[in-house]
Amino acid sequence: MKLRIVGILSLITLAASFVQSAHAQTFSVIHKFTFAGDGANPVAGLTLRAGILYGTTTVGASHNGSVYQVTHSGSNWATTPISFLSAGGEQPESRVVFGPDGHLYGTTLLGGSHGSGVVFDVIPPLSICKTANCFYSEKVLHNFQGPDGSSPASGDLIWDQQGNMYGTTAFGGANGKGAVFEMMRSGDGWTEAPIYSFAGGNGDGGFPRSGVIFDNNGNLFGTTNGSIPTHDGYGTVYELKYTPGTGWAETVLYNFQNGADGYKPWPSLIFDSAGNLYGAAADGGSGGGGTIFELSPSGNTWTFKLLYSFSGNTGDGCGPRQPLASDAAGNLYGTTFCDGPNHFGSVFKLTNTGNGWTYISLHDFSGGADGKWPSSNVTFDSDGTLYGTAEGGGTQDGGTIWMIKP
Repeated sequence: MKLRIVGILSLITLAASFVQSAHAQTFSVIHKFTFAGDGANPVAGLTLRAGILYGTTTVGASHNGSVYQVTHSGSNWATTPISFLSAGGEQPESRVVFGPDGHLYGTTLLGGSHGSGVVFDVIPPLSICKTANCFYSEKVLHNFQGPDGSSPASGDLIWDQQGNMYGTTAFGGANGKGAVFEMMRSGDGWTEAPIYSFAGGNGDGGFPRSGVIFDNNGNLFGTTNGSIPTHDGYGTVYELKYTPGTGWAETVLYNFQNGADGYKPWPSLIFDSAGNLYGAAADGGSGGGGTIFELSPSGNTWTFKLLYSFSGNTGDGCGPRQPLASDAAGNLYGTTFCDGPNHFGSVFKLTNTGNGWTYISLHDFSGGADGKWPSSNVTFDSDGTLYGTAEGGGTQDGGTIWMIKP
């Protein structure tokens, strides 16, 4: 029987991102991808542990993509691949994240035995690495086939307290419109099963690009992208609640209307300490460039509040594509894909003044050496430094890794 879970892991992860906000900011590029041994075109953001950054590129030496690490000594930075995903899977659009066992886990959008993507495990060496290029071993944990899900997109994997892993696929499932899946350990391997398949339409939603997060009661929360040409709505925010003996049941908390609220809520959600949800829509809103929103619980309902509208190119998904981050003061941080004065994206901060939210641009990408099209999340270091990636620009349009120091 499925055990009830306590979703404290998502709150721990969020708390780790609550750092003191910075006032003066300095932008710099710490790596330009070259399509050579380092790969290129990072769609996902970065994971930080013990002063080392980890990420993925959609292009790698094996053409499947790569997993890399970034280390530094003083002002010198070194980016080295640790896996070329040669065991299977192609084009990772999600971050790699650490599991309870210290391994790095991730998904690929494509590839694998059935061409529908995989879940993979990147295992660190047993002994201390003494060379510059120290490769991890890689293991495919699951090959998606379609009915069990297809094409896991940009959402992170997460774990419950029993060590089970959860994620989403943008397609597949029982109705072909995406699924939320669970992976349970089975001996030395893993067994995957969809726990919810989306049916589409405003009553349910479909085609999730984001992952799911836990609340403190073990309920899952996420967003669906919708698919306007097939009349599957403008996107939703949903909750999945588990009942022993029955399974997981969905409740739609909010249906986007393609008005001032925006549409295409691609990014995952985050909680604040009061239990409010924060998220973003990649398109629409009064400025056409996406929106930032808050959902607050009130009894058995949730109240939607628009916090900010970006200016941009309507219909291009120019707004945020990855989840927001928050500091100790409750300020929100993120990136836009192709908003900003140069239309190559931006890194932003939103500050709650008490009379509304004020937008501050931390960097507007030029499309040149600094990069362009950041679909990355923002990762905080303990001193308030922000890290992220840009999909293009840099050298040979291979993308960049950037930081913004306080």
